[in-house]
Amino acid sequence: MASVPARRSRNLTQNVVAALSERIRHGEFHVGEKLPTESALMESFGVSRTVIREAISRLQAAGLVETRHGIGTFLLEPRNEQQLRIRTENILTMLDVLAILELRISLETEAAGLAALRRTDAQLQQLRVILDEFAEHVRKKTGNAVVSDIAFHLMVATATGNRYFHDILKQLGKAIIPRTRVDSAALAENDRTGYLGRVHVEHEDIYNAIVRKDPDAARAAMRTHLTNSRERLRRAQEAAAQDA
Repeated sequence: MASVPARRSRNLTQNVVAALSERIRHGEFHVGEKLPTESALMESFGVSRTVIREAISRLQAAGLVETRHGIGTFLLEPRNEQQLRIRTENILTMLDVLAILELRISLETEAAGLAALRRTDAQLQQLRVILDEFAEHVRKKTGNAVVSDIAFHLMVATATGNRYFHDILKQLGKAIIPRTRVDSAALAENDRTGYLGRVHVEHEDIYNAIVRKDPDAARAAMRTHLTNSRERLRRAQEAAAQDA
């Protein structure tokens, strides 16, 4: 029976925390402003001092308020959420790009499998448009294939239905395309059109697996594509080292 009052106290505390958090979000209190006293909050919510103190303690843990002993409790400036931050400005060398490719192999292989299972018809159509645009850029040698290349990988990530795949790739931006970070001629072995043609074929393999809703084939095609990119980069790195 002793657990019943304790559970009720926890529920009361949760209610007070939720109510105060809502009032803070709606701007009832301003940054730096002192919150009502414990006595005022007790009267407002009809609960004990213990409940109010526990609620304030939870708000402190959440970084919403701070208590200055003998003075009161004050609203703090909202702190930014901790976010994954990959500093693309530090991706400078071939070794850096190789490290990014290792990350992408793990991330995008699974993304392709999930995309095959979850993609919508509309997303499939967008992938088709992006692939056709890539092929057109390669044919006309416009130099804009990078935009379509990035768009393809971002759309596959979007088709997973899990926004975190897309968020991470979008944060990487152009860093996901090795030829934007290193000597593209070396990567292409001095045959840019042929190089981009191979990339396009690899993209088509990924797309076709997603069309068929075949997650295993989609994973395999994405892994092959990114592993090939890593191998091309590795060969370019070795060639550069020999020249040096």
